[in-house]
Amino acid sequence: MPTIRKRGQYQWEAQVRRRGYPAQSKTFNTKAEAEAWATLIESEMSRGVWVSRSEAEATTLFEALKRYAEEVSRSKKGVAQESSVIRTCQADELAKRPLAGIRSADIAKLRDEWLKNYKPATVLRRLAVLSHVFNIARREWGMESLSNPVELVRKPQPNNARTRRIAAGCTTTVAHGVGKSDFERGAQDGELERVSRASGSRLLPPIINLAVETAMRRGEIVSLLWMHVDLNRCVVHLPSTKNGNARDVPLSSRAVAVLQPLKALYDAKGNSTNNGDNNADRVFEIRTDAVTRAFERAVTRARKIYIDECRAAELKPDGKFLTNLRFHDLRHEATSRLASIFPMHELTKITGYKDPRMLMRYYHPRAEDLAKKLS
Repeated sequence: MPTIRKRGQYQWEAQVRRRGYPAQSKTFNTKAEAEAWATLIESEMSRGVWVSRSEAEATTLFEALKRYAEEVSRSKKGVAQESSVIRTCQADELAKRPLAGIRSADIAKLRDEWLKNYKPATVLRRLAVLSHVFNIARREWGMESLSNPVELVRKPQPNNARTRRIAAGCTTTVAHGVGKSDFERGAQDGELERVSRASGSRLLPPIINLAVETAMRRGEIVSLLWMHVDLNRCVVHLPSTKNGNARDVPLSSRAVAVLQPLKALYDAKGNSTNNGDNNADRVFEIRTDAVTRAFERAVTRARKIYIDECRAAELKPDGKFLTNLRFHDLRHEATSRLASIFPMHELTKITGYKDPRMLMRYYHPRAEDLAKKLS
């Protein structure tokens, strides 16, 4: 029989002792809770299904996330992105709770809070990390009794698939007809040209041009080494990609033109004999998150310059020009452009997609381009 005794004025301690099992004890706020817990533990021991809950009850979500970052996340290719998710989860009040005390209702409440400020895909990524933490704790950290509350929570449906294409130029409406010809000469520049000019960065313009010419991911461009760039064959070799497979990416004449001056500068510094083990061998010495921030700032500045030019020329700005533009949209743009050159089976090899269905998410042909094929 379990032992229930009062501890102090407001607490009750339950103790369970059974031959063949370590003694178990836990403190509760009410006698009813203590009795219910003791009955459950004794029943599990009688049926031979009891497993220790002590570690799951002593480990907070914050501590589990920290251990997960050190032991699991560090070996992943997307460690930078996942580290950001882990920090976000650690900052929540729920992180102070022990793993064993977190229920699906708590996760559902957290999901709803996130959905107020973030898109479903972002929330899904965060829930996926939390779910993996619980699974790892149960399978590898000796917390066999721990259940995964994330598995019971209804997942939001992602509805933020992007179809954004890069504008080759801007469309404006004349307000008073003043300065139209002068403005139209500058209006021939597309979004990428304006973003590159507004960046003020030495690295961002070639990164932008390489991305839109090759459909390489941001991380693939940033981690690119000169030892894997063959300008004579017009090929870049990617030994490690997001999906775990190596691939070769063909370089267009424009992509080669982007890399040639950088290669000349690299050779002039005497780095051509390096073995690829240090940052001096990287084509672009910049972090992935720095590329994103630099691109966002450049888009904001380019939009402001565009608005100022429209006002000076008394023209109505295009509401879609240089708005809602992200760096990853360059991969969409490149894929859509390459689709007009290569058949599907070759395009999957260039872009690195194993499943053609995934490739279709990035292929967004313009209706007017399809119409020209009918004429």
